[in-house]
Amino acid sequence: MLKKMVEKDRRRLKRKVHIRKRICGSAERPRMTVVRSNRSLSIQIIDDAKGHTLASASTLEKDLRGIKANLEGAGQLGEIMGKRLLEKNIKSVVFDRNGYLYHGIVKAMADGARKAGIEF
Repeated sequence: MLKKMVEKDRRRLKRKVHIRKRICGSAERPRMTVVRSNRSLSIQIIDDAKGHTLASASTLEKDLRGIKANLEGAGQLGEIMGKRLLEKNIKSVVFDRNGYLYHGIVKAMADGARKAGIEF
């Protein structure tokens, strides 16, 4: 069982490196990266040119702890992140799925951000 989990994580990290070779965020179009676990979800907006995090949202934040790590919660978190970006006048981002497959929770986060008005 442990070997299977190690192999699964190794394959995800390999996909992540392959994706990051092509994706880079800038000040005009920062990188939106998602992280998911069984208990929590997190989104960060990163300017790779400066190496700064411009905005973030996580289910570990005090006011967002009621959001669960499921499809509905992922959509809500994506919408919250979209609203935070619009407050900072960021309308367009590059989506980094961080090696995860683009379905389920990752897709729900992306759709939530799109629903709030973010383009990618």
